Amino acid sequence: MSFSKVGVVGTGVIGEALIGALLRFGVPKDSILISEKRDERKGEILQKYGVAMLESIESIDTLLLAVKPQDLITTIQEWRMNSHSLPLIVSFAAGIKIGAIEKILGNKARVVRVMPNTPMTLGRGMSAMSVGAHVTKDDQEWVHRFLKTMGEVIEVSEDLQDAVTATSGSGPAYYFAFTEAMVAAATKLGLSEADAITLAKETLVGAALMVEKSGKDLKTLRENVTSPNGTTAAALKSFKDSGLEDLVLAAMKAARDRSIELSS
Repeated sequence: MSFSKVGVVGTGVIGEALIGALLRFGVPKDSILISEKRDERKGEILQKYGVAMLESIESIDTLLLAVKPQDLITTIQEWRMNSHSLPLIVSFAAGIKIGAIEKILGNKARVVRVMPNTPMTLGRGMSAMSVGAHVTKDDQEWVHRFLKTMGEVIEVSEDLQDAVTATSGSGPAYYFAFTEAMVAAATKLGLSEADAITLAKETLVGAALMVEKSGKDLKTLRENVTSPNGTTAAALKSFKDSGLEDLVLAAMKAARDRSIELSS
């Protein structure tokens, strides 16, 4: 199976990250073809990466769809696709089911659905992929290796994609919101806003690095910071008494349910 020519439809934040990943993955820039409806953005991407315009999908092997979910179906319908020469379709649109794409392209379409998150733009993303019935082993291996250039990858059944969306897809915003709350609390305790931002931000980054590099699980890391009857213990007790786990579960259920609504 050849994957030498790749089309990228949509060159927003995710689309541009995909172009950069393709180049790191070893795809020559003249084998990366883009489609972008915004003229100014189109010119910017062409000049920055030296890629070419996608005029027809007939000559490409893989098509990466990085358009907004509300635009994906319309975008697909605009392409005149021959059912005997369809490329591998990899969709990064949240909430759009494989079946919805197959309904337009035909049941023989090879479709992979991916739920990424924004840290992929820094090469530290989390992607979950689900495969359609006609995706080959070569297809799966290529997509998995490609996604690894942008971070970690897992494969899940499609019925779990809404849970993935609620966990890693929306997840970065949860950590940002919690860190914002820490900044607000620190200023109410008397710290300047600048110092509060530095303290909260660097604590977030440092804690993340400990999760990655210490080799210890989350429970052990938490316990190592928590002296009996100490300051951390007092804070964690307040979290528990306030129902932190229930609050997080309710938030993630809300995200999961909204993802289901958007895909129906």
